Amino acid sequence: MNRRDLLLMSAAVLVASPALGKPRKAVYAAPHPAATKKPAGAADDEEGGQDFAAASGPPADTPLGPMATVAQWAYIEDFNTGATLLNKQADVEMPPSSMTKLMTAYIVYSKLKSGALHLDQMLPVSEAAWRTQGSKMFVELNGTIKVEDLIRGMIIQSGNDACIVLAEGIAGSEGQFVDIMNAEARRLGLTHTEFRNCTGWPDPQHHMSARDICTLAKAIIRDFPEYYHYDSEKEYTYHGIVQYNRNPLVQRGLADGLKTGHTDAGGFGLVGSAERSGRRVVMVLNGMPSKSARVEESIRLLNWSFANFENVTLFTASDVIDNAPVYLGTRGSVPLVGGRDLVLTMPRSWRSHAHVAVQYDQPVPAPVRTGTVLGKLVVTGQGVPNTEVPLVAGNDVPRLGVIGRAGAVLAHYVTGA
Repeated sequence: MNRRDLLLMSAAVLVASPALGKPRKAVYAAPHPAATKKPAGAADDEEGGQDFAAASGPPADTPLGPMATVAQWAYIEDFNTGATLLNKQADVEMPPSSMTKLMTAYIVYSKLKSGALHLDQMLPVSEAAWRTQGSKMFVELNGTIKVEDLIRGMIIQSGNDACIVLAEGIAGSEGQFVDIMNAEARRLGLTHTEFRNCTGWPDPQHHMSARDICTLAKAIIRDFPEYYHYDSEKEYTYHGIVQYNRNPLVQRGLADGLKTGHTDAGGFGLVGSAERSGRRVVMVLNGMPSKSARVEESIRLLNWSFANFENVTLFTASDVIDNAPVYLGTRGSVPLVGGRDLVLTMPRSWRSHAHVAVQYDQPVPAPVRTGTVLGKLVVTGQGVPNTEVPLVAGNDVPRLGVIGRAGAVLAHYVTGA
């Protein structure tokens, strides 16, 4: 059975023909300690601070209806189709905390890919980097560290000191590196983002939105698959200190990235991505009241995203959606095609809710050229993303000659066809 037959069986398909006026039917333990050896006074979670007060506010919007979440800001998107699965204040500026480090990582990966930086390159540790507060990989003053170790310190342990070493090594100073960060944010279309540092250290003018973080996470996965594996590493050892990944989804093997964050102003946050059966989801949560809430809510919403939605290929680029009758053409009909694969993220109950309408004026007057837009396919329904796809002619249909046209016109008046 081809996809057109599946589509016809699974939804009410209407071909609206204005010319004729009649439609035609057609069990996780607490994360490991951050290190086996840790100096007194080191922060336990990103930038440190007290637990964020319990989040309140309206439920999140989803294609399936409102959904409660303890996250103050939340956004979940299907990586392949771009469909929004959950949205709660996704475009509101918020403190991104250590999720900021995703932009630092993006720039580091860009420099590696261009050859301006190398994984085995040694970078010097300044006093500014050594004195950096918050979570650390514990760089040594006046020492040098390999770029690859710094990446692991930044991603796995969320080391603020690692970020400063990388920023100074690439741009000369953190301030100049932040200029690069903001330029990259504009290039990537992050419209609710402004950076003031490379670590996520609290600053009232330093902010991102949940949707912007999702866009950045997708860019890392898409643009740097050769470096994305660092996000899924559960631990690493530097100078005899074992550092464990703070991301509970990674520790449980439920996700392959990307980052956690915590500040007093932002609460507990997480950006995670996972792939199951060829489908990838990216999730950003922030403003959760505690570490335990972050664990429970991230697991719950990630599982919900996979359990309640699927990616459906309605048709491929070469599939014939319908055959439109042609008037005064050398052929009696022309195939209508989408010209591209149409994959939509649908609720798993979509077959009982989706409505697919093929709309075009018929008959189509000849001549017809391949690729000419002749109509559209419209998908609607409860929980189904409203979608319109232009339908184009699948091949040429030349116009009949004078004698042929005269015969066709005469037949039309005689038979009414």
